[in-house]
Amino acid sequence: MARILYFDCFSGASGDMILGALVDAGLPVDALRSTLATLGVGAVTVVADRVTRRGVSATQVRFVDGAGRDVGEEHHHRGLDDIRRLIEAAPLASRVRDTSIALFTRLAEAEAAVHDTTPDRVHFHEVGALDSILDIVGATFAIDWFRAHRVVVSSMNLGRGLVTCAHGTFPVPAPATARLVAGAPVYSSGPDGELLTPTGALLLTGHASAFGPIPPMRIERIGYGAGSRDPGDVPNVLRVFVGEDAEDRQEHQVTVIECEIDDMNPQVYGVVMDQLLEAGALDVYFTPVQMKKNRPGVLISVIGPPSRQDDLVATLFRETTTIGVRYHVVRRECLERERVTVDTRFGPVRMKLARRHGRVVNAMPEFDDCAEVARAHGVAVREVQADATRAYLEAGRAREDR
Repeated sequence: MARILYFDCFSGASGDMILGALVDAGLPVDALRSTLATLGVGAVTVVADRVTRRGVSATQVRFVDGAGRDVGEEHHHRGLDDIRRLIEAAPLASRVRDTSIALFTRLAEAEAAVHDTTPDRVHFHEVGALDSILDIVGATFAIDWFRAHRVVVSSMNLGRGLVTCAHGTFPVPAPATARLVAGAPVYSSGPDGELLTPTGALLLTGHASAFGPIPPMRIERIGYGAGSRDPGDVPNVLRVFVGEDAEDRQEHQVTVIECEIDDMNPQVYGVVMDQLLEAGALDVYFTPVQMKKNRPGVLISVIGPPSRQDDLVATLFRETTTIGVRYHVVRRECLERERVTVDTRFGPVRMKLARRHGRVVNAMPEFDDCAEVARAHGVAVREVQADATRAYLEAGRAREDR
């Protein structure tokens, strides 16, 4: 069964609200403490308190130093390289480490665009503070701990009015937050003030595989994470639903971005594909088309997460000669995937399995494995492919006989 995390952002989100909601939903505080202790940032303790926000019981997560003071009071202006070195030096799981670094890199790109500079010259202010680093690494660990197949995020409430940050007073959303939520559904409601912080926007859009209403799911747990403020009549909490896909299928939203080109050097297309994939595209393909003035051209089609739409569009404008793109959100269903290894006459070969409703509907040998084994033994690739398929089927029959 496919596990789902659904974040209900009716009162926005922040890093501590995300952590609080996931702890409230079952993440062990000790596991979070142990992971964050590996960052080597001194005597920092994770505190999880039960609080009430407008009658709703929730968990508030704080980080305190050895003297019991909130570490949020420290505002060291770190650069991207400083934070990258801090994370790389910690013995984190590779998924947590790589995702955390990717999130800070994306934040640096957003800040650089706002301030007309380069990511390596950005010095984070509020998000460079120690509590924000702990929020981002901790929330990334927490989401990974649940082993969710899908992370779905509701429309995000930005708040309204003005917000004061290191660079001055700005209308909500703050400039970096506005860039981070590009391509994602947002709205403005409630009392004056910022509801969606840059850290909250970064974490939710960076982890989301889809946006929208709650998907069909069997709910197992509900967690509430509290923010530090308690304004207005709406509880300042983030709600997370943890459960299983009610339809037992991998269905989510993706953005399809397209443009046609008839005036670009064909040698450039390979570079364009590489750059789009690095920018977060799930797939890129080219189709020959006939364009105006009877010119042959190429249709570039890009499929990616809605949260990466702005980056993918920017890449197309930067790397190609197009002067316009179109995009739309579609739903897609993906089969659950698994890899198993079978023993062939020539050595071990991995098989790619695809399941729907728990049933294997496709099994294919990994081509790269087959090609490598074929070269090593001086046989045809198709011979290794056939032997791997036969070994997989025989193993399946042996399991049935038992």
